[in-house]
Amino acid sequence: MPKHTASHHEGFRLTTWLRLHGVDLITMAAMGAIGLGVYEAPPAPSRSFPVYFQDGQVVYPEFAYPLRHEIIPIYAAALIAFFAPFIFFCLFQARRKSVNDLLNTTMGLLKSLITAAVFQVFIKWLIGGLRPHFYDVCKPNIPQGAAPTGAGFASLMYDRKICTGDPNEIDDSLESMPSGHSTAAFAGLIYLALYFNAQLKVMSAANVAYWKMVLFFAPVLGAVLIAGALTIDEYHNWYDVFAGGIIGTSTALVAFRQTFASVWDFRFNHILLPRTTSLFLRHPQTQDVFVYAPGLSTEMRSENLPFTREGGWGLAGTGQVGAPFDATALTTSQGTGVTGVGGGPLGRAEAGLGRH
Repeated sequence: MPKHTASHHEGFRLTTWLRLHGVDLITMAAMGAIGLGVYEAPPAPSRSFPVYFQDGQVVYPEFAYPLRHEIIPIYAAALIAFFAPFIFFCLFQARRKSVNDLLNTTMGLLKSLITAAVFQVFIKWLIGGLRPHFYDVCKPNIPQGAAPTGAGFASLMYDRKICTGDPNEIDDSLESMPSGHSTAAFAGLIYLALYFNAQLKVMSAANVAYWKMVLFFAPVLGAVLIAGALTIDEYHNWYDVFAGGIIGTSTALVAFRQTFASVWDFRFNHILLPRTTSLFLRHPQTQDVFVYAPGLSTEMRSENLPFTREGGWGLAGTGQVGAPFDATALTTSQGTGVTGVGGGPLGRAEAGLGRH
């Protein structure tokens, strides 16, 4: 099968980039507006809860903690989730030297953060739950030791009508699950960990320097610490934090894969996916569709290579070997003739493309 090539990569043009990503920017703004509107809305469900047993004991002492200031405020968690990755995206441009790479990588980060935020505020609004300090915030107007006068079996259940505390604090204390801190932290910092893995080739065909593994796990540790702090200050239940971590990690994985050619395959997970169909080629006879990564086999420009040069990255032949969980079989048995890093073929199945 003949090898396909393309013309020299054109320089970055902001107008072209905005034309390609304008709809995404508008969608992000709309998602942000929806998320903010839902966040400001009062809790949707009318939640029932007990206060005292008939003998005067508190039913759920796990919701009787005092209201304390968060160790890490929500605005700080959000800023860390964005700026920690963005700073490293900028630093890595010292070698990658690509405005397009910086903008698209940042767009992927924003997709992860915004999607996760909207996802969690809808769950908070429609499902929610009691925070560990709910009773302290509610300040129920129920005498301790008095016979229950609520609803349900043994008249134990009440709703927020018995609360005498600040209405805004009560609203917030009814929307515990999932944790917004945890969602943001994992959405941003797991994305950064995946970026480190791709750019530094932490998991690749070479036994790379140990500091790269440390750097890979640093944002993971940061996300866990931000989330875990919420259980120390009793601002969230452990399951709120767990749910937020799952949401954030899920959006980070999808946003990274939408931005780059792979999540885990070390040969391709640093390659930005093209946004326009002008970067796709068809074989003139078979009409097979190939994904084209500009200049990978001919120019070896820095924007097409990872930040690391360890293990031979940047030299001819890099990327042709495989390791467990990689798609080596696809690239060796279904080569398309379109070269990947260092001349390795990029298979149709690997790229997620088949016949049209």
